[in-house]
Amino acid sequence: MRIFLDANILFSAARADGAIRQLLALTEAAGHELWADAYVFEEARRNLAAKTPDGLSVLNAMATRIKIGGMSSSNPLLPDTVNLPEKDRPVLAAAIHHHCDILATGDRTHFGQLYGKTIQGVTILSPAMLAETVLG
Repeated sequence: MRIFLDANILFSAARADGAIRQLLALTEAAGHELWADAYVFEEARRNLAAKTPDGLSVLNAMATRIKIGGMSSSNPLLPDTVNLPEKDRPVLAAAIHHHCDILATGDRTHFGQLYGKTIQGVTILSPAMLAETVLG
C-alpha cells in the first residue's frame, strides 16, 4: 500500500523516538510505501526548525526512506463536498495525485470529520486507524 504522510506525522516521528516513529518503521517493514511531497515535507521541516531543531537530522534521515514527490501544479480538484481549509486541501490533493491508498494525519481538527472516509481512492486515517489497518 502507498501511505501518504501529513506534515504532523513527519513532525511527530522526527521529534521523538515514540509511537509514531515506531508505527512508521513497522509499516515500512511490513512492505508498505511511505510517501510525502515537498509541501508537507517543508511544513514539517519549518515546524521542527522552530520547535525542535534536534529533530531535523531525523527528518533528513527519514527523507532517504520516504518517497517524496514534487508538488503538482495541476493537483486534482477536490469535490465540493470536501470541507477542508485551504492550507489542508493540497495535502489531500497530493495524496490523490501520487496514487496513495491512505492519507495518515493526526490533524483531528481539520481532517477528523473525514477519518475513515475514502475520497477519490484515498482513505483518510488517524495514526491509530493506520496501525489497525496496516498492522492488524
